[in-house]
Amino acid sequence: MPQAPSSIPFSSRLIDRYVLVTGASQGIGRAVAVRFAQEGAHVAINHVGLPDGAEETLRLAREASAAHGHEGRHHFVVHADIGIEKDIDAMFATLFKRWPRLDCLVNNAGFQKESPSEALDIETYRKIIEVNLTGAVLCARHALAHFVSREGGGNIINTSSVHQIVPKPGYLAYSIGKSAMAGMTRTLALEFAGRGIRVNSVGPGAIDTPINAAWTNDPVRRAAVESHIPMGRVGTAEEIAGVFAFLASDEASYITGQTIYACGGITLFPEFRDNWAS
Repeated sequence: MPQAPSSIPFSSRLIDRYVLVTGASQGIGRAVAVRFAQEGAHVAINHVGLPDGAEETLRLAREASAAHGHEGRHHFVVHADIGIEKDIDAMFATLFKRWPRLDCLVNNAGFQKESPSEALDIETYRKIIEVNLTGAVLCARHALAHFVSREGGGNIINTSSVHQIVPKPGYLAYSIGKSAMAGMTRTLALEFAGRGIRVNSVGPGAIDTPINAAWTNDPVRRAAVESHIPMGRVGTAEEIAGVFAFLASDEASYITGQTIYACGGITLFPEFRDNWAS
């Protein structure tokens, strides 16, 4: 069985960048917050309903900063439901009281819930769209208004999914939200490309995170998932965080409007590994 790298290399590409990560109490959001702290950033850790998880992310971020020579970074936790506009407004007000500026927004907050489309729970549908899509747009609005108000531009990175382009039956709201995020990313990237502002997305595939614990902790179900992944294994949150760190850095200074799929090859139509069509 292929194995994930034992360690993920890091650098100091993000020294003194101020970064907000939404949905950072666990999983990919936590890994992104910790990776950015490793690379020298100040990190605001957003959460809703998981205060203990957010405090654990804060602890890990502080440890990561100290371990890599970035003492004195101003990390903090901020509560906000990304599906509620007034919460988003309050979150950014708090952020600008505590920090001199914002350099990067990571739109990571999101969730999914299965619902057969012929019996779609419309309230669940609305909540998923409010958090996964509308909330990301509202956060971007705040960030963009700040970026254009000062010199230096800025950076927005959205957490999308392979389901931006791969259908996910039974998860209509989630699929719609991630597909629409592609349009959001490309439109904002084009609109602000001439003002030093970059907008990109990362599209993870099957990742070993708490949200997927129902199958990652079940050897039979995990093997079934991995059978569909060309690289033969699920990814780690740390691997995904490395992609975010790259996009946030000056190494990606000529990249905007793109979705980078970090998915082990899921978007390569794995059922065509055997040439059954010709």
